[in-house]
Parts: sequence; C-alpha cells; structure tokens
Amino acid sequence: MEKKYQKIDFAKYSSVKIGGVIEIEILDENSEFNGFVVGGANNLLISPNPPKLGILSNKFDFITLDGDILKIGAKTKSGKIYNFAKRQNLANFEFLKNIPGTLGGLITMNAGLMGFEISQNLLSVRTNKGEYGKDELNFAYRHSEINGIILEAKFKVSRGFDAPLSEAIAQKRANQPKGASFGSCFKNPNGDSAGRLIEAVGLKGFRVGGCGFSEIHANFLINYGDATYFEAITLINLAKMRVKAEFGVDLHEEVVIL
Repeated sequence: MEKKYQKIDFAKYSSVKIGGVIEIEILDENSEFNGFVVGGANNLLISPNPPKLGILSNKFDFITLDGDILKIGAKTKSGKIYNFAKRQNLANFEFLKNIPGTLGGLITMNAGLMGFEISQNLLSVRTNKGEYGKDELNFAYRHSEINGIILEAKFKVSRGFDAPLSEAIAQKRANQPKGASFGSCFKNPNGDSAGRLIEAVGLKGFRVGGCGFSEIHANFLINYGDATYFEAITLINLAKMRVKAEFGVDLHEEVVIL
C-alpha cells in the first residue's frame, strides 16, 4: 500500500506554536507505523530532530450514538465531542469544555479536570492491533498503556448534561493564563501542585528568550513570541533541577517532548 504524507508547520499547528515544517505520514487501520502519532498537538514540544511522526486520516473524525453506546473516532476534537454531548443531553463530557485536543490524545493521557477523567465511562478502545477493554489499559492519573495506534473508542452513555457543572469547569479554566502554551507543563506531584513548587523556587514569570513561566500560574510555559525548542527545554530542565534541589521532588512533564 502506498504511503501518503502531509506537511505540517508546528509553529502554526501546535498549541505552544513551537516547531518547524515536518512531513508526516497519514495513517489508517492498516498502517504499519512505529513512530509517534500526532493528534491536535496540544501538549507536544517538537524538537528540530523529531522521531517519525504520523497523523490519522480524516475518516477517524466521527461521532455515532447507537442506543447506549457512543462511538467516537480518535481524530475527533474535544470541542466537537462536548457540543455533541450537550445537544444530545449526555452526561460526563461536561469537563471537555475548553480542554483542547483530539480523542486519541485525551485517552492516551487520560485527560481530566476537577475529578473527571475521560476513562470514566470508557468501554473499549480499538487500535490497529485490535480492540481492548478499559480494564486492559491501566488507566491512572494522566496515564494509560495502549498497544498500537488509537483509531476509535466506545463509551457507555449516561443521560443528563449538567450545564451548571459545565459552567463551573469553564470558570475554573477561565482563570488560566492566556497565550500559546501546552496547558499544564508538569504533572502535579502527589499531594502538591507543580505550580506552587515552581513559584517557590523563584521561576514564576521567569523568561529565557521568547519563552517563560507565566506570571499568573507558574506551571504554564508561555510562548511570548518566536520561542524556540531550546528555550522551552532550558526552562523545563531548570524547573526540574531547582525543585529537586530545593524540595527533593522529581517533577514529571505532562508535555510530551519529541
């Protein structure tokens, strides 16, 4: 089967607006691919020399509701899922309001907010290696173990979209810093917050070139204009080093560095 490719400019496509123009393979269920699958590139930092990259074809951008089973393609954006749930009066997708990403990425990192996680009502995930039940995928905080390229997932439907909850979540996110970022840069350590630790070691608002930790929330790395991969990596490593030296805590990135 002939491989197809497309060029993506990550300085425009990724949420942090860092990266160059890279040719990436377009994937479907028959692709033999052993690189990294890019979704919405919302928590990706792409180096000038990344591994092999792929992106799903547009046929995996779909939502179907059949009785109590919701089937969603892995390329479907979170906003589309949220709007569908609102229109169809479905519960448990309220937390997706304003969380960026595609379903594949949301599942891979078990995305969540305020106690909600994408894996909660998940039944199964289909990849190019087969279909796996939720209990086979080892979901934990910002973690999953999935074999192959995620193509689609099935969810158990609960009725009753909770509009007040949706608003409360949107308010919580409204306080987050604006600008080009990954969202949270680091996972929160057990019983603590990465933002508090980064602020405590004096890095809140600290900049290197066009990149810096936000003055509003220290766990947000912001591209203030023309930031480079090396500036971002310098800040990430600096935060890890200082927090380890000061508190003995290892910070782990939520952002995926390629």
